[in-house]
Amino acid sequence: MARHDDPGGAETIWLNARLATLASSANGLGTVDNGALAARSGRIVFVGPEEEVPAAWRARARIVDCVGRWITPGLIDCHTHLVYGGDRAREFEMRLAGATYEEIARSGGGILSTVRATREASEEALLGAALRRLDALVAEGVTTIEVKSGYGLEEGTERKSLRVARRLAENRPVAVRATLLAAHALPPEFAGDRAAYVEAVAEQMIPALAAEGLVDAVDAFCERIAFTPAEVARVFDAARGLGLPVKLHADQLSNGGGAALAAKFGALSADHLEYTDDAGVVAMAGAGVGAVLLPGAYYVLRERQAPPVALLRKHGVPIAVATDSNPGTSPLTSLLLALNMAATLFGLTVDECLAGATRNAAKALGVGGETGTLEVGKWADLAIWDIERPAELVYRLGFNPLHARVWRGQ
Repeated sequence: MARHDDPGGAETIWLNARLATLASSANGLGTVDNGALAARSGRIVFVGPEEEVPAAWRARARIVDCVGRWITPGLIDCHTHLVYGGDRAREFEMRLAGATYEEIARSGGGILSTVRATREASEEALLGAALRRLDALVAEGVTTIEVKSGYGLEEGTERKSLRVARRLAENRPVAVRATLLAAHALPPEFAGDRAAYVEAVAEQMIPALAAEGLVDAVDAFCERIAFTPAEVARVFDAARGLGLPVKLHADQLSNGGGAALAAKFGALSADHLEYTDDAGVVAMAGAGVGAVLLPGAYYVLRERQAPPVALLRKHGVPIAVATDSNPGTSPLTSLLLALNMAATLFGLTVDECLAGATRNAAKALGVGGETGTLEVGKWADLAIWDIERPAELVYRLGFNPLHARVWRGQ
C-alpha cells in the first residue's frame, strides 16, 4: 500500500471496485471488497480499501467508478507459438481418423509442415496473421504474452519469427516476451546429422539472435520425437553461457526426464508435464522451477494421462496455465477457455486457475517482480470484469465478461 503522504499522488484512481490482488502474501485470491487502486506513470501506487485513499489524491486524479466490478491483474499467457504460417486443419482430420501425434510427425506432417509454410511466408504476412491471434487474447484481458519461435529451424526464419514477436508489442498495447525455440524439431536439411544441427543452434543461432536483442529466453522440446536430454543440455549450456534463462517442453508424450533436466538448469518453467513422475516434481520444487499446464494440447491430442497436479501441490510447485496457442496441437486463442479446461480436465481449483494465469504465469516468464499481481510498484496492468464472483472467469464457456483492459495505467 502506498504512503498517504506520497507527494506524487496518483494520475488515475479506480474506486468502488472489488479486487482480486493475487498477492502471494494474501490468502486465496487476496480479495478486497470496497476496494480502490491508483496508478501513476504506469505503476500501481495504491491498492487497498477505498476509504484509505488520500483525499488529496482524489482532487487531482482522474476518477474511474467501477460500479462494484471486479479488478484482477491483467491476464498472462505464458506459453504460445503465435507466429507461424499456414494451418494444420488436415492433421486435425487425420487425428479424428485415428492417427497419433507421432504418426503424423513421422509422415512429414506436424511441426515440419508448419516449418515449410513459415519459411515461405513474408514477415508482413506472419505479422498480420499473428496480430489476429493476439487480438483474440487481448480482447479477453491478456496484457502480457510469451511468443516462441521454432517454426523456422534455420537462422533466417527464426530471426524473422522473433522480429515479428517484437513487432507485436509495437503494434498493440501488450508486453511480449520472445523465446527462441530453435530446438523444436530436426529440420530436413539435417536429417542425417542431428549433432550438427544441435551445434548450429548452440554455436550460431543463439549467439547471433541474442546479440540482436531478439531473445528473452531459450526453450527446447525434450521428447523421443524431438531432442534428447543430452542434446537439450548442449543448447541450454549455450543459453546460460550468454546469461539467458531457459524453459523446457518436458514429459509431454513420455517420461524422458525432462522435469529433472529443467531443474538441473534452473529453468523458469517446465511445460506440459503429463508424464512427469514424483522424482521430477521433487527436482522442480528444489530448484524453484514452475509448472506450466497446457490443457489445450491435452484436449486436442485426446490424451489420457493428465499432469501430476496432486504432486505439484504436495511439493509446492507454482502452477501456471497457458493456451499453448499453435497450429497443430492447440489451435486455441482463448485463455479463459484454457482456464476452464484446466479446471475440468486437470482438477484445478478456481483460485489455482486464476493464479495460474496471473501470478504464477508471471513467474514462469521471469517477470514476477513487474506484473502478475495487484501490488504497489508493479505495472498497472489490469482486467476489469462484469462478474459477480471470480469463479465466473473459469466457469463460463465461450463468454467474455471483460469490461475494460488497462495496460501500464492506460
